[in-house]
Amino acid sequence: MLGGCAEDPADPTTGGTGIGGELTVFAAASLTESFTRIGRDFEAAHQGVKVTFSFAGSSALATQINQGAPADVFASAAPAPMATVTEAGNGDGEPVTFVRNQLVIAVPEGNPDRVTGLSDLTRPGAKVALCAEQVPCGAAARMVLDAAGVALTPVTLEQDVKAALSKVRLGEVDAALVYRTDARAAAADVDGVEFPESAEAINGYPILVLKEARNTTTARAFVEYVRSDTGQAVLTEAGFQAP
Repeated sequence: MLGGCAEDPADPTTGGTGIGGELTVFAAASLTESFTRIGRDFEAAHQGVKVTFSFAGSSALATQINQGAPADVFASAAPAPMATVTEAGNGDGEPVTFVRNQLVIAVPEGNPDRVTGLSDLTRPGAKVALCAEQVPCGAAARMVLDAAGVALTPVTLEQDVKAALSKVRLGEVDAALVYRTDARAAAADVDGVEFPESAEAINGYPILVLKEARNTTTARAFVEYVRSDTGQAVLTEAGFQAP
């Protein structure tokens, strides 16, 4: 049993708040570390709550939601995937932006190739990974490359930012364009090189309770927790910017 029990305000396990039961959150891959921690904190703050996450590229998650995948909350890495969900009538209310994020150049720890900017990625023989343009990190990469006037041919196009970052960590490429937060989370293996053109494509992350949520009360409480000072502190520590 999911929503019915959790939303009963008389249920003593919810402390009369109606917050309890299981919660399924679909979230952008770049939120993996932060939301995992926030989920643990949310569970600790609300006895009986169990939060389960599905992390992947935002576009893939939006497609799954529109195809009927069971979920209570969706957190996207950009407005476009969220729009496909709301335009399909699968949102409950309006999405709200809760953080922003921008790209860095991820290189192996110590930056052995001395990469300092986007133009260095076009050196002969340089192997670079990008996200596919259909996902937010890929769309942002295309925008910054265009803004810089840099013609770059990647050796691989990945379906989410963690996959692009993995190529660097495994030594399969020399660099990748990833979010600042992902580079920071992998600081033991990679360095994140800042570059000014990244300011041309700062992604806003929207979050939304879904229309078919099975646990609406807890879903709304989770969204508010993410937006609270406590949730925002976790996200800021990870490198996200204020909404």
